[in-house]
Amino acid sequence: MPSLLDRIETLGNRLPHPALLFAVATGLVMVASSVASSTGWTVEKALPGTATTGGSESTLVPVNLLNGDGLWWLISHLVPNFVQFPPLGIVIVGMLGIGVAERSGFIPALLTMVAQRVGARALTPTVVFLGISSSVGLDAGYVVLPPIAALLFLLSGRSPLAGIAAAFAGISAGFSANLVITAIDPLLAGFTESAARFVAPDYRVAVTANWWFMAASTFVLTGVGWLVTALWVEPRTKRIVIQSNSIERVDPVDRGAMRWALLSVALLSGVLIALVFVPDAPLYGTGNRFPRWVEATVPILFIGFLLPGVVYGYLSGSFRSNRDIADAMGTTLSALGPYIVLAFFAAQFIESFKHSQLGEMLAISGGQLLTELAIPIWALLVIFVFVVMFGNLLIGSASAKYAFFAPVFVPMFMYVGISPELTQVAYRIGDSITNIVTPLNPYMVIIVALIQRYVAGAGMGTVVALMLPYAIAFAVIWLAMLLMWVSLGIPLGPGGGLHYG
Repeated sequence: MPSLLDRIETLGNRLPHPALLFAVATGLVMVASSVASSTGWTVEKALPGTATTGGSESTLVPVNLLNGDGLWWLISHLVPNFVQFPPLGIVIVGMLGIGVAERSGFIPALLTMVAQRVGARALTPTVVFLGISSSVGLDAGYVVLPPIAALLFLLSGRSPLAGIAAAFAGISAGFSANLVITAIDPLLAGFTESAARFVAPDYRVAVTANWWFMAASTFVLTGVGWLVTALWVEPRTKRIVIQSNSIERVDPVDRGAMRWALLSVALLSGVLIALVFVPDAPLYGTGNRFPRWVEATVPILFIGFLLPGVVYGYLSGSFRSNRDIADAMGTTLSALGPYIVLAFFAAQFIESFKHSQLGEMLAISGGQLLTELAIPIWALLVIFVFVVMFGNLLIGSASAKYAFFAPVFVPMFMYVGISPELTQVAYRIGDSITNIVTPLNPYMVIIVALIQRYVAGAGMGTVVALMLPYAIAFAVIWLAMLLMWVSLGIPLGPGGGLHYG
């Protein structure tokens, strides 16, 4: 296993930066559009369950992006492609509020406070649950929770390695699950919506489309992580010699500031509920496609994290003026710099793929092939999850991978009746599971360094040996849950249907 992971790490490190990958992919789309146009390739356009009628309106032909008109389109749309890229604005707005909540100390303090207040019996499931829930923050979960879990396990007379493993499993393998809407929801919804519009130009994907499934997954994965820790991981860690039993200092939580911050969350929740249910209130009724509160999810996410972050920041002293709040937002945007660069090149690739009509033509052709092969929907979902799991070993960024996968799989699956929202859920499962065993996880170094405090000579192999049982168990149970959910016909969330067409 270590040699296999070494090869994966070497291969992944040899790949260009994702931004360059998208630039190269855009060039390949341009070349492919020229070749397809010169060969006279055409595809009859038909939605799932309908028949083609023939004629020019139902026939798709590729648009050549290498001739004069094609190059002019790309030059003239370079800026609009970027500015109007659906994931860009919603991610920036949502992350501004989350960034304030994290940098004020609210999110790290909340994780610390909950972890310290639980009893010994509930320690393992609480650590896994907090790990899953920590995805509401930026990297707070990776930085705060594993060392606290190690300390609490040590104080309980248990191996700190088991605490680190349980925390890492929740944070990383359960990354996509949560009880609330997080930054990953608007990010992926934007990519899904862009891809779905290859087939349906007016299609919209709600930020809440996966909410119910991911909320239920939080409890299921907490149970799975608890069992894996108790049955496999902890018995194994008892045989590993711990070189240090020193108790490290944990920053205290300002409990007065926390009480007022949580009170502000409760008051805000009451106001939002009133705005949803009181007639003629701003969030009452239905918008263009979804209920108004669903369409306002990103602004609600922004306010919902900004308010307690500001309250906690001022009362704890981490914020002393409005400049500190603006600086926290600026720092958050600075951290988003690599994503913004990635978004620029991803937008050119997706829009070029769409304008060339190759995306829709490949989706129709692929959908027709899948229909002829009569592959069951459950099998397509399982195959897709495993494709994403493997891709996650080579490209760590969730947004970078989905920007490649979505334009191909979302429209193709639409033609066999799988909703974009269901494809998005399958992606989220595959993207999370192998996070804990891929050497390209940027936070893996944090876990390795933490384990090295307790085990002499620990390295990547130590982490993989600890985490592989979680990856296998999460893959089996989470996939089984998805297939059961689909068989029962339960919506994935508000605006998240299972079928298309």
